[in-house]
Amino acid sequence: MIPTILTLNAGSSSLKFRVFAHDGLALLARGAVSRIGGEAELRAALTHGPETRLALPRGSDHAAALQALLDFVDAHDDGWRMRAVAHRIVHGGTKYTRSTLITPQVLQDLQALIPLAPLHQPHNLAAIAASRRLVGAVPDVACFDTAFHTGRDPLFTHFALPPKYYDKGLRRYGFHGLSYQWLAHVLAKQHPALHQGRVIAAHLGNGASLCAMRGGRSVDTTMGMTAVDGVPMGTRSGAVDPGAILLMQRSFGMRVEEIEDLIYNRSGLLGLSGKSNDVAALLADGTPESRFALDFFAVKCAQAAAALAVSLGGIDAMVFTGGIGENAAPVREAILRRMAPLGRFETLVIPADEERMMAMEAIALSQAAGG
Repeated sequence: MIPTILTLNAGSSSLKFRVFAHDGLALLARGAVSRIGGEAELRAALTHGPETRLALPRGSDHAAALQALLDFVDAHDDGWRMRAVAHRIVHGGTKYTRSTLITPQVLQDLQALIPLAPLHQPHNLAAIAASRRLVGAVPDVACFDTAFHTGRDPLFTHFALPPKYYDKGLRRYGFHGLSYQWLAHVLAKQHPALHQGRVIAAHLGNGASLCAMRGGRSVDTTMGMTAVDGVPMGTRSGAVDPGAILLMQRSFGMRVEEIEDLIYNRSGLLGLSGKSNDVAALLADGTPESRFALDFFAVKCAQAAAALAVSLGGIDAMVFTGGIGENAAPVREAILRRMAPLGRFETLVIPADEERMMAMEAIALSQAAGG
């Protein structure tokens, strides 16, 4: 029997999974169910095997998606025995500052955080509910995107609001923590001098943020209380003047739900270009609107990097990761050109591996519990 760890990363219409060996973390299988709620499809493969594609019944939910991927695992495993299921959870609030075993109380606490991550948290929780029904008596582990940013100086966690609002949870949490935690892990192993130095990491994908790190710890980051703040993203606006939000409500007559839909789903690269949130498509399109969207994105990322350099007292390295950060060289180059006033620094591209980080967290947690 081969002990394994299953990782789940649930989005609004997708469920990504990986199966790792518990000992050594070899990747055994990977895949995803896409278009959940519509024409859902499973695409999955063993590490060195052909891809399986399977259409699910129209309108399948996260539970049906999980059942499909479990059926794939059952049909293709070679004596695997699942030891834990690790779930990516976007928001842990102030209470959850490290990965934790999921209990009814944990679920209740995470439900209360849905308003802080409305685009992600409900779907993360849906995957947990499905896992607890379908997987069996194995531990479910919550791995938080906010946890890596715990312990920052209060200068980097406050808004300029009276303290009573901070005490009520209105504060800068930061996100993409599992990605940054993985980068810190890689830097410590492969670039130990940089790991101890002043690193600005840019997780650039459909969700995007930057993080200032020193000694493998988060010092400052661009995202704030929710995952819509900071630099522009695929469909999310990034930072917007709060007065503009008030104007939309008071003068334009927009309901809160309409504003939320605008800043989460119809803004960013999609909103600026009027065409797409896909960087490859925008680069290929080459129209003034597409070029403007990409230029705006590059300028805001470079400006954010400059601000983070102030937080660090300088910069020794810029690390790119995520779908855009790893694959869109023209975007990286545009950002770096605009960072020229910061002087010379090293540039690295490190592939994201949040799932492996989640598996490592699940293993460490089970070992600490004596499992």
